[in-house]
Amino acid sequence: MPSPGVYAFEGIEEDLPFLPLAARRVLDLLGRKMSLEAWLSLPAGHRHLLVRAGAEARVDASVQAVIDAAKPAPLAVAPVADPDASAPPASLVAALLASAPSRPLEVARWRSLRPLDRYSLGKSAGKPEKLASAYDEIVGPAGPALTHLTPSGEVHMVDVGEKAETARRAVASARVRTTRETVEAIAAGTLAKGDVLAVARVAGILAAKRTPDLVPLCHPVRTTGAAVELELDAARGEVRVRATVEAVDRTGVEMEAMVAASVASLTVYDMIKSVDRWATIEGVRLESKSGGKSGEVTRPGERP
Repeated sequence: MPSPGVYAFEGIEEDLPFLPLAARRVLDLLGRKMSLEAWLSLPAGHRHLLVRAGAEARVDASVQAVIDAAKPAPLAVAPVADPDASAPPASLVAALLASAPSRPLEVARWRSLRPLDRYSLGKSAGKPEKLASAYDEIVGPAGPALTHLTPSGEVHMVDVGEKAETARRAVASARVRTTRETVEAIAAGTLAKGDVLAVARVAGILAAKRTPDLVPLCHPVRTTGAAVELELDAARGEVRVRATVEAVDRTGVEMEAMVAASVASLTVYDMIKSVDRWATIEGVRLESKSGGKSGEVTRPGERP
């Protein structure tokens, strides 16, 4: 990609001698029609600014001033909204069937795309050769399953702005394997560092709230509740950890629950390492989640 926001299939060089699709999206959304002469009248920095604006999930209306500074002045036209994110337009589906039947575009894949990706596919629908190239770069030959990667392999935070806010809940678990004597010391409160369970519980709750700081591509969420339960099993020499996190937001809290369980387990280890430095943390896993498009999901039976 020669410039952020410019697709390779567009064949536009670094100095942006033509209007990239990202810039065209800005013009459509803000209701402006710009000639090539007007585009080239803008300083290179302003052209790049408009391209970056078009690559964002939402176009900042403040770039209107940059557009209107072009000469000749862009024409005011009726704004054109982005394609509906819920399903690909019928015209695009028909164009793919007619010219590229081996390139399906499923609803789930369409919804996972960036607004600029959806816009660009729609704009390419009338040109079969361009549509095939756009599909291969944006969707990929088989449709990438990892939504944290762009078609060009760049890491990015998934856009969840168009998802509905729902009540979210996730439960995760882990266990600390140690010795019977250590578990009995935890229960008796005789360890040098103090109350293991209380400290681990607070550590897990704090970790749930700091998940976006620890896991780079996690979104901050509006947490409405977090709880960490710890159960002692002296016979097995185990401390079992169970973390529950709840939120009302556009994305789930599975990572928050798993981070809470992990950090609570690490805290248990930190509190007991003076008596058992070879304790292990095992089985950090998601037990269940609810909310969002997938609804309620519970962990299936053990994998073979």
